[in-house]
Amino acid sequence: MRAAGVRPIIRMEELNVVGLVEVIQHIPRIYGEFRKLRDSIAVEKPDLAVLTDSPDFHLRLLPHLHKAHVPVGYFIAPQVWAWRKGRIKTLQRFVDHLLCIFPFEEEFFRNNGVTATYVGHPLPSRIEIRTPRADFRARFGATPNGTEKPLIALLPGSRPGEIHRHLDELAGAVELIQQKRPAVFVLGTPPGFSTRVPENFWKRFPAGSIQIVEAETWDLLHAADLALAASGTVTVEAALLGCPMVTYYKVVGLSWLMGKMLVRVPYYSMVNLVAGKKAVPEVMQQDFTAQNLCREALRLLEDTAARDAMKADLATVSQKLSTPGADPMDKAAAILQSLIEKEVSAHVS
Repeated sequence: MRAAGVRPIIRMEELNVVGLVEVIQHIPRIYGEFRKLRDSIAVEKPDLAVLTDSPDFHLRLLPHLHKAHVPVGYFIAPQVWAWRKGRIKTLQRFVDHLLCIFPFEEEFFRNNGVTATYVGHPLPSRIEIRTPRADFRARFGATPNGTEKPLIALLPGSRPGEIHRHLDELAGAVELIQQKRPAVFVLGTPPGFSTRVPENFWKRFPAGSIQIVEAETWDLLHAADLALAASGTVTVEAALLGCPMVTYYKVVGLSWLMGKMLVRVPYYSMVNLVAGKKAVPEVMQQDFTAQNLCREALRLLEDTAARDAMKADLATVSQKLSTPGADPMDKAAAILQSLIEKEVSAHVS
């Protein structure tokens, strides 16, 4: 966004914290950033606010934008269909147009009095494979068809904190799988991750047991026979690329207990929510152990029928997330442009 000409007032990197309890120690710093953004409304006098995700931050900004008569387009709907449904009232009152990226969201929000449009998920039209599958596999020493030496992608998350919580069990699963059958393990990280963590960050993995790549997640998923993926956007990417997976996640115990009381969904993974069924195994919190990861991974590697059934379900998810016609971002831009034009017309009148 900065490359496209956006002038940052605060940086999103300063707000990236996951978990209910985990956020507590960061509240003073986050509130300081919030005040900067809040105060900028009076100085900048924006014609439109485009809020993206981060509901715990942005929903607190909405009353200040409303007071300043700034129209609001909200991109990527807060998951109030899952938990904290009381936030719908805030959306009803302060959001001019909500842009949804999952197909079931538009009806839910419209039925609850929020102007909402499903624009489509932006990922299907943006995933780009730079390295052919065979070349990627050869580069890391996996056999061409994966029967002798499959390639297993390890995707523990994008934030250092969440990755740290996953590493011990993930390293244990790698060791257990290697005892059962030969495999190539490639761990994928987001761009710039190596500069944000100490050199010994991956020391939990035995020397030589894994290989690490940065900023090649799509190529990795395209080439892999199986992914062990932290629940999040990467599971949607895996679904779009047809990569079978086991998904997992772990937070601080108190955050999990609080979340269990608040969350009301049949599944935790977005892939399963879109599929409407348990298409991929979910190994969450107390069930997230090296043994459980190993068991699910070996089942999928050794059971061709189960793997093919999952691939069929992932193809259905991909189809549901792919929208014909205009690009989702073009749809979103058109709606936001209409909000600006409506605001300009109101000023002229």
